[in-house]
Amino acid sequence: SAAEWAEISRLRDFLEEGLGHIWADTVVFGNGTERLCNTACFAVPGVESEMALIALDLEGIAISSGSACSSGKVSVSHVLTAMGVEEDVARCALRASIGWATKRNDIERFLEVWEKVSGRIRPGKAGAAA
Repeated sequence: SAAEWAEISRLRDFLEEGLGHIWADTVVFGNGTERLCNTACFAVPGVESEMALIALDLEGIAISSGSACSSGKVSVSHVLTAMGVEEDVARCALRASIGWATKRNDIERFLEVWEKVSGRIRPGKAGAAA
């Protein structure tokens, strides 16, 4: 229903806002354009997606890297390249999907884990942005 899609969109916006509070330089791909309401594709420069995926998996969180049409590939997403995203940022791209069963506390837990994991693996950064 329209109400369910609106809630999923609000959860995505909450996720993306939270990402920006953790790292001020978070890049949200497609932000401000028409896009799917259940997907957030983002990158934190210096936090390579391969390392992030492993660290998140160890915390019980499953997300993907790059765009949906490039997942499973090791190379940089051709979609992000076509969007003009620099290779060093595209290498950090992660994609989180929100489903019908996703609740606000799921997003809160992800953000909590993301702050811990990304802070640990980001080179030269002592902690999150204020």
